Amino acid sequence: MRRLRRLIVLLLLLPLAAHAGVRLTVKGVDDPLKSAVQAGLTLSQYANRPVSEAQIRRLYEDAPDEVRAALEPYGYYEASVQGALTRTGANDWQVTLTVKPGEPVRITEVHVKLDEAALKIPAIRRAERAVERLKGDVLDHGAYDKARDDVSGALTANGFLGAKLLTHQVRVTRADHSAVVDLAWQAGPRYRFGKVAFTDSPFEPGFLDRFVPFDHGDYFDQADLLRLQQALNGADYFSVVNVRPDVDDATRTVDVDVELQPAKRSVYTGGPFFGTDTGAGIRLGLERRWVNSRGHKWKNELVAAQRLKTLSSQYMIPLPGGDQRSLNFGANFRDADTATSQSRTLELVGNHTDLWHGWTRTVGAHALIGTFTVGKRGNEPDDAPGIERGRSKLLFAEASLSKKQGDNPTFVRHGWSLSVYARSTAGSLLSDTRFSQLAADAKWIHAFTRRDRLILRASAGITSTGDFSALPPQLRFFAGGDRSVRGYSYQAIGPRNSFDRVIGGRNLLVASSEVEHYFTRNWGMAAFVDAGNAFNGTDYRPRIGAGLGVRWLSPVGMIRVDVGTPIHDDHAHGIQLHVVIGPDL
Repeated sequence: MRRLRRLIVLLLLLPLAAHAGVRLTVKGVDDPLKSAVQAGLTLSQYANRPVSEAQIRRLYEDAPDEVRAALEPYGYYEASVQGALTRTGANDWQVTLTVKPGEPVRITEVHVKLDEAALKIPAIRRAERAVERLKGDVLDHGAYDKARDDVSGALTANGFLGAKLLTHQVRVTRADHSAVVDLAWQAGPRYRFGKVAFTDSPFEPGFLDRFVPFDHGDYFDQADLLRLQQALNGADYFSVVNVRPDVDDATRTVDVDVELQPAKRSVYTGGPFFGTDTGAGIRLGLERRWVNSRGHKWKNELVAAQRLKTLSSQYMIPLPGGDQRSLNFGANFRDADTATSQSRTLELVGNHTDLWHGWTRTVGAHALIGTFTVGKRGNEPDDAPGIERGRSKLLFAEASLSKKQGDNPTFVRHGWSLSVYARSTAGSLLSDTRFSQLAADAKWIHAFTRRDRLILRASAGITSTGDFSALPPQLRFFAGGDRSVRGYSYQAIGPRNSFDRVIGGRNLLVASSEVEHYFTRNWGMAAFVDAGNAFNGTDYRPRIGAGLGVRWLSPVGMIRVDVGTPIHDDHAHGIQLHVVIGPDL
């Protein structure tokens, strides 16, 4: 019984012991000054620790000096502190500190010395100007340290690997609350790139040189090393890419060692998917990341869905030189069945791709043959009145430019994409009709708070043709669907024939505005308004769709579920469900 009573007493005293310590209250300043004061006080370490009366009184006496020391890095050198110390329990204390930061010290002069050769480089000049712009600001040692280190970093990044910081001084005059900044660097010689060596490469010597964005003897630039790493990662040949510059060479040249680990050579993909435009289906793929030591690639894909069946094969031959040039040859069979059309086509493609000022540029030719019907309504027979049938035989050239930028491939907070293409036949040679076509797609994403994004999207196109009825559905413009005007089904909007059946148009203009709000890191909702139509000539009558959606950042990517409805449309009613799985850009 005696042991039991001792155990009960100990259990009753545990809550009191857990709360023993110092409760600290800081008044008179807000963040970041308040957080700096709390972090600089030794008293803060005793929030949940027992402290004797002698200890607390000594810590309390030291607190004013610690507060002043914590505020000096923020430019406050004359802070005053008033405090109160109160016992609130046997082992508990309340400390209240009222802080008056006083008048801050401001930077009145900035002196920066740097070699003229270094100042001619824009990145270094921008960093040096950032230091000069500190003049007139409250002295913030963190901002000063960052501006100083940015200059040193810019020197190193642009080849001045032996740069030395000779003078770094902040002279504070408390009497007039002023500070003078003195900085001086000796840039020294600018280093140049030497040899680039690749280890563990499965390719013939010289093949990987096409990915190197600099020449032997060019000035050293860390941005070039980053571009080299990105290019090798983007080539999809390697699972590991480590770019290691040898900056210890006394000859003022920097050799670069690139450590590589080849990726798995053959990639098999497959699995079910669902999209409201295509229905449920399965996708299977086989890709050979490299076929031979010359880096050739071969990619194959089969899609079998309710309203879309495709079989495609593409062979890519990298070309010597930079800019990631390649020749590409492909064949694509497509059987598509939408709400308004059906087509079966075989397309042969040959083109040349390269990087042009940061854009992916493609120039090539397409040969297309097949049959199609347009003007369908649901599952009605192909011989229903008003349905138009045709056969395609077209040979046309195509050129395109595309680029996208985003801060995060999984969830873009700030980014954009733009693609433009032009198509044209050479008269009616080997084609059922002549046509020319120009189209563009754009998307812009901007996160205006931590949990909210604005997404704007637009598509436009124009076609000139001698016989529009000879164009298959994939060369006509329609609106409606997941990536068009939600509230309407896929390709359900466009010019109609005399039987009031949608047959597609020569031109297209669609725009969309969407706002997303995320309640958690992975779950959110969206509100959107889409407007647009396909049309002929100048007869543009936009259809409007609006609705709400759910967003889930799942392990397989962003999943978007939208419910849209037509607005002010006497011929369309009800709601449309849209499901899309894929990246933002």
